Amino acid sequence: MRIVCCDGLSAECENGDQIERIDLSLLGDQPAGTWVLVFLGAAREVLTEQRAAEIRNALTAVQAIMQGDTADVDRLFSDLIEQPPQLPPHLQNNN
Repeated sequence: MRIVCCDGLSAECENGDQIERIDLSLLGDQPAGTWVLVFLGAAREVLTEQRAAEIRNALTAVQAIMQGDTADVDRLFSDLIEQPPQLPPHLQNNN
């Protein structure tokens, strides 16, 4: 979500046409225009605009797949198409 206005540890944020009041206790005061990752009404992480767009595209793709529409999935995951899959460090073979 993008912060529209902030008053300390609370912010009005937008997600498309949706406006929500978000708790900023984990991040502190943030300026208007800041992109944040929100979960259960609380901002968890400050994001770049590019990372916010990638996350939004991923969520849009998941929603489309859940509705049976796979036509646009490659475009929505375009940041991943050219990358080989990577396991998280704790699952990699460390020989």
